[in-house]
Amino acid sequence: MNDDPGRTNQSKGFLTKLSQFLSNEPSNKKEIIDVLKAGFDRGYIEPESYSIIQGGLTVNEMQVRDIMIPRSQMTVVPYGTDIKDILAPIIESQHSRFPVVGEDDDEVLGILLAKDLLPLLAQSRERVDMKDLLRPAFFVPQSKRLNALLKEFRESRNHMAIVVDEYGSVDGLVTIEDVLEQIVGDIADEHDFDDEHFIKNSKSGHFLVKAITPIEDFNEHFESEFNEDEFDTIGGLVVHEFGRLPKRNEHIKLGRFTFKVLNSDNRSVRLLQVTPQQQTLRTLEFG
Repeated sequence: MNDDPGRTNQSKGFLTKLSQFLSNEPSNKKEIIDVLKAGFDRGYIEPESYSIIQGGLTVNEMQVRDIMIPRSQMTVVPYGTDIKDILAPIIESQHSRFPVVGEDDDEVLGILLAKDLLPLLAQSRERVDMKDLLRPAFFVPQSKRLNALLKEFRESRNHMAIVVDEYGSVDGLVTIEDVLEQIVGDIADEHDFDDEHFIKNSKSGHFLVKAITPIEDFNEHFESEFNEDEFDTIGGLVVHEFGRLPKRNEHIKLGRFTFKVLNSDNRSVRLLQVTPQQQTLRTLEFG
């Protein structure tokens, strides 16, 4: 026996609405969203499930240009570079895949996987023909929709695509993780650390800072003087200074700090790389 008549009536109302929706051809996307929201508001759809559904619907409308890493922020390897000269920057970047460019930095010759360098290190080989290590590059246009790109990633088993404009020039890159994070939100990666800590010093000398770090804690750790009354978190301050929700790998200088977005999705910024003083962000760029 149900002791909550109100909840029973809500349940019947939602189920009736859902039944009507399923028995009729939906006239537009808004009807789908309204039904799902009604189920979420009444507690019949879990928050995580609702968020994933929203992300899935959003991906159908988004294009590669909406989430790609711009060309100016790509970490690339010049073709023919000695392995000893690229090892340190590759380790520092913490990426697993790198576009390899020719004499013209608009020409991507292939993709270098960091894991392919491990056997060479074990053999202490410093001179290697990079051509033997390259994987084929996968190219996609800016206008490709994310749901179509995700399907191509799955079918081709590629994890990275080079984005080109209408003239075939390199405009950026996008990874399968970038697409998935639009659906499910943050994906745990090599930057993650203890949930009980907000700030972590990385091996490169930079700092990893969670966007939810209170301004007060940030100021105390770095002896800075950011306004603690206007913003609650360091992420809120950074987003405000950008004037929009920044994408991954975008960076901005505030006072004596450079903030680089390491992890974000279409809803929030999650993790920042903070570089104090005059330290610079190293990027492997050709030319």
